Amino acid sequence: MEIVKNPPREDWAKYLQRPSVKLKKVRRIVKPIMEKVKRNGDNALVKFALEFDLVHLDSLAVTPEELKAAAADVDEDLKSAIEQAIINIDKFHRAQQQPPLVVETQPGVRCMRKSVPIERVGLYVPGGTAPLFSTVLMLGVPARIAGCKELVLCTPPNRNGQVHPAILYTANLLGITKIFKTGGAQAIAAMMYGTESIPKVDKIFGPGNQYVTAAKLVAAQKGVAIDMPAGPSEVAILADSSANPAFIAADLLSQAEHGADSQAMLVTSESNFAEAVNVEIGKQLKELPRKEMAAAALANSRLIVLKDLDDAMDFLNEYAAEHLILAVDNATEVAEKVVNAGSVFLGHLTPESAGDYASGTNHTLPTSGFARAYSGVSLDSFVKKITFQEISEEGLKRLGPIVQVMAEAEHLHAHANAVTVRLNTLKGDV
Repeated sequence: MEIVKNPPREDWAKYLQRPSVKLKKVRRIVKPIMEKVKRNGDNALVKFALEFDLVHLDSLAVTPEELKAAAADVDEDLKSAIEQAIINIDKFHRAQQQPPLVVETQPGVRCMRKSVPIERVGLYVPGGTAPLFSTVLMLGVPARIAGCKELVLCTPPNRNGQVHPAILYTANLLGITKIFKTGGAQAIAAMMYGTESIPKVDKIFGPGNQYVTAAKLVAAQKGVAIDMPAGPSEVAILADSSANPAFIAADLLSQAEHGADSQAMLVTSESNFAEAVNVEIGKQLKELPRKEMAAAALANSRLIVLKDLDDAMDFLNEYAAEHLILAVDNATEVAEKVVNAGSVFLGHLTPESAGDYASGTNHTLPTSGFARAYSGVSLDSFVKKITFQEISEEGLKRLGPIVQVMAEAEHLHAHANAVTVRLNTLKGDV
């Protein structure tokens, strides 16, 4: 990896850049795909499966028999691991439930808010170079806790027309049975518009490649909500001399193996430490089955040496990483300085991969700097917060004149009159 030593602040923007994605070009490719799905429904999805996934599908829907058979194809150790992950993720997300809020803002004026589940949600699960059954957990568990009525899962098939058994096993554990063999931008379009087989949804969740991301942004423009804009996965690490170079190299590589467009960054004030990490990266990279993909990602990545912790935190807050690892002795104290990050991993024994799978937090997180304004997926992502208000006779007599004055000041006399006719009735004037 490239080591950059003490770049001046005016040059930081250059090193904060993500791998470039030509979004306009990608959208030009995605929009015709989505339009074909809108016009031709299932037929378009079957044609795209042949074109992109090199498979002819007789049916888009996963059958009950396929769901049942998947359980036999999943190793018992993996089953146990998935089941424990569900317990942890469920525990963390269930703790996010909030009781209805009731506040009397003044005598006779009662305001309320409660969470109501989104009725129909679409879950996109990547299944290409890495079948992300963990994403089924991260989306399915909070959707189930929230009480969403209809869960629709789309994931690409392999060349035999099958979905990875771990994805099916996990979905079945969570009670997700509407599973469809379609991926990419066409899957997003199917959930956005609805087809003969695939129901239209109200909100679409899940990570994906640049085509999936572009399709989700189109969906958001057309009135279907999305979890967040998300691009290629990324990690940033703050490390001091107390960190283990082998740990840091492993964390950087665990992110790099996601794909060639991923990015991994180390920020440290120790030049010798950066060199030691680079050596470790070289050693560990040779042993990875996905070393070519990881090496391509490392070409987009850097080891940054800055003068002190304050500069390092300024740099990292500007970067706004999807995953931020604080591999420092006083991690809890340093964490107080974090302003922008999707999810933070504290100390030397907390690898980012723990959050990807089973610690309990959600791994669907904002990328590409969107952590400056967006949160990761949580229970709140699957509900709407609806407010209510109720005013008594006493409340209207107190609040009504205030509303009348404000409405008339805005020249909205019908607004004022909606109060006036009520107050006059209470006085017996009407």
